[in-house]
Amino acid sequence: MTNAADSRLSGLDRFFKITQRGSTVGTEIRGGLTTFLAMAYIIVLNPILIGAAADSTGAFLGGGDTPNLAAVAAATSLISGLLTLLMGLVGNFPMAVSSALGMSAFMAFGVVVIPGMTWADAMGLVVIEGIILLLLVVTGFRTAIFNAVPGQLKSAIGVGIGFFIALIGMINAGFISNSGGTALELGQGGSIASWPVLLFTVALLLLFVLYAWGVRAAILYTILIATVIAFALEAVFNLGPKTGADGEVANPGGWGLTVPKIEGGWFHSPDLSILGSFNLLGSFQSVGIITAVLVVFTLLLTNFFDLLGTMMAVGTQAKLVDESGQVEGAKRIMVADALGAIVGGLGGTSSNSGFVESTVGVGSGARTGLANVVTGALFLLTVFLAPLAALIPSEAAAPTLVFVGFLMMQQVVRINWTDIEIAVPAFLTIVLMPFSYSITNGIGAGFVSYVVLKAARGKFREVHPLMYLTAALFIVYFASGPIQALVAG
Repeated sequence: MTNAADSRLSGLDRFFKITQRGSTVGTEIRGGLTTFLAMAYIIVLNPILIGAAADSTGAFLGGGDTPNLAAVAAATSLISGLLTLLMGLVGNFPMAVSSALGMSAFMAFGVVVIPGMTWADAMGLVVIEGIILLLLVVTGFRTAIFNAVPGQLKSAIGVGIGFFIALIGMINAGFISNSGGTALELGQGGSIASWPVLLFTVALLLLFVLYAWGVRAAILYTILIATVIAFALEAVFNLGPKTGADGEVANPGGWGLTVPKIEGGWFHSPDLSILGSFNLLGSFQSVGIITAVLVVFTLLLTNFFDLLGTMMAVGTQAKLVDESGQVEGAKRIMVADALGAIVGGLGGTSSNSGFVESTVGVGSGARTGLANVVTGALFLLTVFLAPLAALIPSEAAAPTLVFVGFLMMQQVVRINWTDIEIAVPAFLTIVLMPFSYSITNGIGAGFVSYVVLKAARGKFREVHPLMYLTAALFIVYFASGPIQALVAG
């Protein structure tokens, strides 16, 4: 019996390279659970973004005249689970896959509002973008772009993502807000004025203390402890949600995305009616070829470089990046990610891509695709287990994002700040990610400025030809709004 168990474990170990990467089965399970807890909010937030937004015809995702958030949530859980499993089994990489929030927001506020565009048409464009992305991977072009990026600029991308996810964590918890006269402020009116924000603050300090003590499961323990406290606070004070039915802040002292309270039964029958809600070529007739192509280009460039940045961040944290800056199994990872865009469009949940919150699981010890198997299985459970996604309030999970941002920032020492040709692009990459709330914008600013500075100093040959091409594409990307307006006019 023991020999059979050892044989199975050995096979699992060989398949995922667990021992080779300095991990254990227990550590991978813990990392996968931690990643899920850190990103479970997507099941709540993605339906709010794409499920509650009407297209230009007044219809909602799925074709109805009223939002069907339950169907969007079920589809988000199902597709996230399947794609996360795919990334783990094919890519053997501890990076969970789910609906990309930036892409979902762009679809809801920038694509389906185009006169004549429907949700089905928009999802068709996501499928087309994913197919192109897959072709770029298979032909080696996407890998070639990644290899052409200077190593120090890759480090800057990691640092920028660290700042970006730290800001996301603080905003999700209400620790940082834009409710005042300034662009951003601390809490409400410059102070910590609610129980949820106080919980976030205490949990963040607890996480740093546990880390200083050398507790290996510090991230997981912090999420669990903070969640228990959140349930107690809700039971005593009945704080309720921060936002009302219209999405506006109605209760500043309430919880963010999820209220820590179980309502209704544990199990439910999922509504999967939005699966297949796409029209592959409909947009070319409804909005015209040029407009459709511009949308595909924007989606493609965003997905292309978001994945490169996230893959680099996760790979660096997991110590899966070699001295030349190459990520182990990069092509397989990119194939799985491209399939995420295709399946996301087919399933009506927008483009799916690697989630930067996976760095939380990596910070908890995840090093292989086995962690993804755990995360993916938990996502699939939420298709049927209704309350699971609503158990973790953002205020309890957000401290882990700030913590991982701290870990990722440590890569900043790899950048030569005395070399102006790399220091300026690195600086712009780092600051524009959080300031513009976009990984792609930061990468684009870094690439363009790197090429411009090298060319201005006559060092044309030091720049890889693909960097020139990428910089030119980013210039078009940054000007896509005026270009689209010009075409429409």
